[in-house]
Amino acid sequence: MWATVLDSILSKLIVEGELGVTYPDGHTHRYGPGGAPVAAVQIHDTATIQALCRYPEIGFGEAYMDGTLTTDGSSLMDVMKLAVRNSYAGKMPGWTRVLERLRYGFRKIVMRNTARRSRANVAHHYDISDALYRLFLDKDMQYSCAYFTHPDIALEDAQIAKKNHIARKLCIEPGMRVLDIGCGWGGMALTLSRDYGAHVTGVTLSQNQLATAQGRAAKAGLSAQTEFRLQDYRALDQKFDRIVSVGMLEHVGAPHFQEYFDKVGDLLAPDGISLIHTIGRNGPPTTQSPWLNKYIFPGGYVPSLEELVIPVGKAGLWNLDIESWRLHYAMTLRHWLQRFDRQLPRVREMYDERFIRMWRFYLIACIMVFEE
Repeated sequence: MWATVLDSILSKLIVEGELGVTYPDGHTHRYGPGGAPVAAVQIHDTATIQALCRYPEIGFGEAYMDGTLTTDGSSLMDVMKLAVRNSYAGKMPGWTRVLERLRYGFRKIVMRNTARRSRANVAHHYDISDALYRLFLDKDMQYSCAYFTHPDIALEDAQIAKKNHIARKLCIEPGMRVLDIGCGWGGMALTLSRDYGAHVTGVTLSQNQLATAQGRAAKAGLSAQTEFRLQDYRALDQKFDRIVSVGMLEHVGAPHFQEYFDKVGDLLAPDGISLIHTIGRNGPPTTQSPWLNKYIFPGGYVPSLEELVIPVGKAGLWNLDIESWRLHYAMTLRHWLQRFDRQLPRVREMYDERFIRMWRFYLIACIMVFEE
């Protein structure tokens, strides 16, 4: 029965390119009108077919992680490109739209990121191992979109360009008090203190990131100009000339956007400037990917632009400038994937094959979303 249901779903969904599916009984069916993109998968058990029908996105991701769905003569990149492109062009079954509306209705509960829950969410992703991130990030450990002034420049140079671009937009001057919300491993804070003479306070909820940032500051002789704290931004009560936040707003959650921007406004000096760098989306508010929420970023959500405009205005802030770096992020992710794949022997010393498939699925899915 479930094979028949999946056949019906794919017949309506794949309207561009061609997808070959080999079912557990060995027969292969091809879906779509043909032409590029072309991909093929093999399904190895009936339980996977059922999961794909009931919860397509999570079912697909988990089946790939478990090895019960494999790419058959193509790559995961090929399959993802076909899937993402047809998710916009094709027609999903009616019950998936009902489930999506239900998930949207429960957003305020799912994304209720209290201080305690936020710490747990951050630990899930960022406290797994600094060693893993060092394998695929640049030397400064920037875990966010780089700025490619030319497509062929190295990742290291693109991340330096990103930090300098942000500093220029903030009009940093020596002696300014700067807050870095979600400071990561400290790269942005160290750049602003070392190269621009700012006094920077960085806050994070990750024990690993805090220890690394403090160690880097001490090694660079910048401990007097930088202070790193294990602290929720909502607990801050100082005033700052500048506020920067890179890749943190995605962890705030839609119910807390007003709270976030109110706090930014409260912490800014009267003539202060803030720069918020976040992944965003075009179109109306929606829900986060259930697979990403379960395995990569619990409590996370990529905001639509319209969800940010109103809380910014209500907080008494002026929105002076917006830039979109969509393809810059795609290039950044491709660098990360290439580095991760080159380091697979070392990754296998730390993690099993299921984790490796999970991490590659995450990186490739994000590449395809930004590119497609």
